[in-house]
Amino acid sequence: MGDAAIAVLAREGGRGLTHRAVDREAEVPMGTTKNYFPSRDSLLEAAARRMAEQHRAAVERLRLTTPSSVTAGQVSELYPALLHRAVDDPTQMLAMAELYLEAVRRPGVRTALGEMALANAESAADLHQVAGLPSTGRDVGVLDAYLLGLSLSLLALPPQVLRQIGLDDPYALGLGVFAAAVPKRAAEDEAPRSREG
Repeated sequence: MGDAAIAVLAREGGRGLTHRAVDREAEVPMGTTKNYFPSRDSLLEAAARRMAEQHRAAVERLRLTTPSSVTAGQVSELYPALLHRAVDDPTQMLAMAELYLEAVRRPGVRTALGEMALANAESAADLHQVAGLPSTGRDVGVLDAYLLGLSLSLLALPPQVLRQIGLDDPYALGLGVFAAAVPKRAAEDEAPRSREG
């Protein structure tokens, strides 16, 4: 049900997240979602918990597959890739934006998103440190916040406005937020100067 709720949130927004909409998305008999999640709050919390699970699993996969020889420059390349993914397949980002708005008023959603943010920050800091970067959880927490804001701008603003205000190059933006959030000494030593290929 969590995956279906995420899909509905991304497509229909917070107001469109109903038990019936999730039933339709999950292709289950009407009333099934309400049996598991009797209130709208519990449904939102389920979506937030599912998103947190997905993020934890993705970060764990990244941690397990990262070679010990990874460089800071290679780590910096992750951030343009994340921005491109947010634009090319916006389901997760749109659902997350809706959950962030709901979290302002719903403590259960806030708790689930907080757990996700902490897990991301801890895992990303570990990855940065393997690459020789002195990043802390705070550094990568700021980096995540930058990426969230940029992703929403890339999805929401007209292309001509993005061009006019200099937000039309996700690659450069990803490297820029990495350099802005990661301790300068290491970032300047290793981050690529320009896009290749």
